[in-house]
Amino acid sequence: MSKVIKKAYAEEMKQGYNLRTAMEEASRCLLCHDAPCSKSCPAKTDPAKFIRSLRFRNIKGAAETIRENNPLAGCCAEVCPYGQLCEQACSRTGIDKPIEIGKLQKFLVETEKREGMEFLHVEEKRDGKIACVGAGPASLACARELALFGYDVTIYEANEKAGGVLTYGIVPSRLPQEVVDFDIATIEKLGVTFKFNETIDAARLEELKAEYDAVFVGTGLWKSKVIDIPGKDLDGVVSAIDFLKDARLNKENMTLGDTVLVIGGGDVAMDCVTTAKQLGAKATIVYRRTIEEAPADIDEVMAVQSMGIPIIQEFAPGEIIGSKGHVTAMKFNGRDNESELTMKADQVVFAIGQAACDTTKDIKAGGKVFTGGDMVNGGKTVVQAVAEGKDAAAMIAAYLNK
Repeated sequence: MSKVIKKAYAEEMKQGYNLRTAMEEASRCLLCHDAPCSKSCPAKTDPAKFIRSLRFRNIKGAAETIRENNPLAGCCAEVCPYGQLCEQACSRTGIDKPIEIGKLQKFLVETEKREGMEFLHVEEKRDGKIACVGAGPASLACARELALFGYDVTIYEANEKAGGVLTYGIVPSRLPQEVVDFDIATIEKLGVTFKFNETIDAARLEELKAEYDAVFVGTGLWKSKVIDIPGKDLDGVVSAIDFLKDARLNKENMTLGDTVLVIGGGDVAMDCVTTAKQLGAKATIVYRRTIEEAPADIDEVMAVQSMGIPIIQEFAPGEIIGSKGHVTAMKFNGRDNESELTMKADQVVFAIGQAACDTTKDIKAGGKVFTGGDMVNGGKTVVQAVAEGKDAAAMIAAYLNK
């Protein structure tokens, strides 16, 4: 088994702007009156406003616009699919290329942190206690908004750290932990309380409903989907969630196969295969459709390809082969129903989707219980979870004031 730890695992992939290059990019903005870029942001970060401020050298005002509108501004700057949202809507697309909104947001959040800027201030305190279950994007956004309204908010998290998928499910070269920690720190400064190692099941939820005036549940999707094929229970077969979490927590000591096969074609699969490669394994993706049909963001696919990682297309899992209880190879069936493929492997990572955990899958919104994020939408983007958290906060505030 390989124990090689490469520095690249913690090195950020994307290179950011400095003040000069950020100003040059902002100067390309057409200052559209209808601002299609802002209309396309689920979290209403308002790119048009912060780019306008930046263009006229109001750096602090630009950073303030981002932080006020997006509780997870730093994280979204790193992982948001801009090419499918605000940048796709940019009016310059029809002229040459869209404004690089994501890189501008990243620059401004970095400036906010470096300069010690603080923009958030709690309104006059109001009566009302809210519990948020889960410390992922939706709950963090909901808690931030409610704290700004003046409510007393407590977040309950099953893990030892806040962030959910941001902390445990995304490779740090794509989302550095210090970025996650900074966003969370801006929320904690508002008086939000965190309680870790707290698993909330149906019985505990009833206790929270009795103790709090409202409860928001945004626990995400932490149960991996499994393909029922021979060999799925062999040692060396792991889920994407467990693989990524193990790498984040135990990268110096995790057991990593010399030859790792990642099954899937989404962003999570891309994170798994880059993690395996960066930690020293020979890593390959196998996907049942073509890469053009894959749900992964094109930038993530290109990053995988730039690392020299093979992507084998149009082969579906057939059987996992083992010896003495451990994985040794895997068989695949071709999409043409004729081809077959057998590949050597001592670790197989399934990244084929997630579902809600058994403890929370049956929780429904109603009464003083509100829900949002991946457990409701089926697993979308961080920025969508932020939007749903913000919307839930507004509904909770209305509920408490009725």
